[in-house]
Amino acid sequence: MEQGGRWQRLDDHLRGTAELARQFAEAFGAGDWGYLAGLWHDLGKYSNEFQAMLGNSCNAHIEQKSRVDHSTYGAQQAFKKWPQGGEGKVLSYIIAGHHAGLPEGNTDEESGLTKRMNKRLPYHFDSPQAFIDQAKPNLPFKPSKNRFCFELSFFIRMLFSCLTDADFLDTERHMAPQKAEYRPIPIALDILYHKLNNHLSVLQNHATKTKVNLIRAGILSDCLEAAKQEMGLFSLTVPTGGGKTLSSMGFALKHAMKWGHKRIIYVIPYTSIIEQNANVFRDIFGDQAVLEHHSNYEPAEEDHKSRLASENWDAPIIVTTNVQFFESLFASRSSRCRKLHNISESVIILDEVQSLPSELLLPCLETIRELTVHYKCSIVLCSATQPAIQHRMDFPAGLQNVREIAACPQTLYHNLKRVNIQHLGLQTNESLVQQFKQHNQVLCVVNTRKHAKTLFQLLSCNSGVFHLSASMYPLHRSRILEKIKECLNEKRPCRVISTQLVEAGVDIDFPIVYRAIAGLDSIAQAAGRCNREGLLQYGHVFVFEPEDQLPPGYFRQTAQTAEGIIRRFPQDMLSLEAIEEYFKEYFWMQAERLDKEDILGLIKQGANGDFPFRTIAEKFKLISEENKPVIIPIEKEAQELVKQMRGADSLRGFSRKLQKYTVQINPYHWGKLFEAGSIEIIQGIFPVLRDIHLYDDNIGLDTEYRNPNPESLIG
Repeated sequence: MEQGGRWQRLDDHLRGTAELARQFAEAFGAGDWGYLAGLWHDLGKYSNEFQAMLGNSCNAHIEQKSRVDHSTYGAQQAFKKWPQGGEGKVLSYIIAGHHAGLPEGNTDEESGLTKRMNKRLPYHFDSPQAFIDQAKPNLPFKPSKNRFCFELSFFIRMLFSCLTDADFLDTERHMAPQKAEYRPIPIALDILYHKLNNHLSVLQNHATKTKVNLIRAGILSDCLEAAKQEMGLFSLTVPTGGGKTLSSMGFALKHAMKWGHKRIIYVIPYTSIIEQNANVFRDIFGDQAVLEHHSNYEPAEEDHKSRLASENWDAPIIVTTNVQFFESLFASRSSRCRKLHNISESVIILDEVQSLPSELLLPCLETIRELTVHYKCSIVLCSATQPAIQHRMDFPAGLQNVREIAACPQTLYHNLKRVNIQHLGLQTNESLVQQFKQHNQVLCVVNTRKHAKTLFQLLSCNSGVFHLSASMYPLHRSRILEKIKECLNEKRPCRVISTQLVEAGVDIDFPIVYRAIAGLDSIAQAAGRCNREGLLQYGHVFVFEPEDQLPPGYFRQTAQTAEGIIRRFPQDMLSLEAIEEYFKEYFWMQAERLDKEDILGLIKQGANGDFPFRTIAEKFKLISEENKPVIIPIEKEAQELVKQMRGADSLRGFSRKLQKYTVQINPYHWGKLFEAGSIEIIQGIFPVLRDIHLYDDNIGLDTEYRNPNPESLIG
């Protein structure tokens, strides 16, 4: 077998992949399954026809229509060896899909598993019988009567992850040994815990002895004490500004050390400024310990370069988004699934868990349940406003056996109450701008990038005005945030217009905050940026209805529910009672839509072993129309990375380095920019902005611009 001009013996590749896959699958007790998948995945390359083709191609490792089908044969051997008990079919999914992705179980398309198992291969095979003569593996868990379809589909996807990562890594060791040597050296979690303790000691020694800081110290103590408990499900209900980020990390590291977990996965809402959390952790633990993963650079068709460039979460601390985390767990493509096996044996912190979309709540809850039951995970449901997702008589699908970490959430809420909230009703843009001008320091949080841009432009003639939105690449946003913090600390004018991404993980403190009507959880998050340190007796939060109609779907539904609760709780719309009523009412309104795409129903179709993996992957989207990435090569480092990519043989590592220069935009706008020649796709994977005039220093990428200036295009 050849890659990039370097030959590798097929038996060496099979054994090497098998051992790696065994190692990965041992994390959830399925080492024998992983070994078999690795040993058999490329048996089809023993055909005379494939071997003859090697002399004519340096990319024979990849399936193409004109090439010899090498993945079906191994799948057929597995299926034939154990046709009755289901073991053969499980392995056949994994082997048949190890390049093109997990196939549909039963479909009229030729790519479906059933048709491939019945496909007559016109080749002559000479695979070693010793490879075929293997013992039948056993399931590492006792099947549940009511959940077996979900359990089995999840198990197949996790095994698929073990094989794809092992295959890619063994290939990388062969074709790009210099890249394989680059793989990070594991960092022990006890070392990271020691670094966190040192950091917290410095913070506590220098912190002013305020009421808020004393409460934060108590929350940290609760987290460290709870870390001694058995693995499983936890909740951490702490008001915004209570120090959840570092306290939950303290719990996670201490709990992981006690129970032998391998990594911490910190999952935050897709609307957040993820780089802020990642930077906090990097400052404490060092760059090598923290992996920030939110952008996907996916080609239309995968090849060996795109697979090696994909992420596998091989760091001790992962900071990612709900979209990246949950969509990957329902994905079918090898590049998206590669990392999944590294989720097992982890402590997972789901920050702002209330942001999980109601339309996919039930499959998300099943995923949380499965990870804790069979994959040795502990999960913390972290929130300032704990949603009603736990088991109740009227919500039997809710999570059970969830242990609260905070000693008394109700007392915490009253002790950390630092703002008064007023509902202003309908406000025009002009009226809002006039009100902003009356305040020296004010934050306004709105629901859309368009609204943020409009208000910023109306206010921009004044001094100390800043804009924050996802139209700006992460490093740009971070620099703007630093300027904002400087203005706040120096008591200079500071008027900030932002989208909701400022509401989680961003440590800023304004005396006045305006929030466009949204869900009560979002209003609570915005309120958490007001009088955060408790230096004022009370800060002031104003909730308003914008002049333009709310966006349809999630924003409108949550806002309508919030309006009803505000009328019933006018004196304290953010009390725990109000929040509980809000979530109960919102989920009740959505009762028929908690699995809108019938993901769980599709999984139950696998009762006979025919899982529609690709259909599930297509339907499970936390964002109905997933944004697409654009790399902004304005800064010198970004320009140098783009230059290196053009001639790189291996693209491993580029995805991580380019995330801080990447903006995610609507697919419609992305397509228009591509059609206009403003976006170039490098190596078939990485979309790069060519028209630099589209990027504004104040508002970021302007997708309304349509006609590029030829002189502004980057070659």
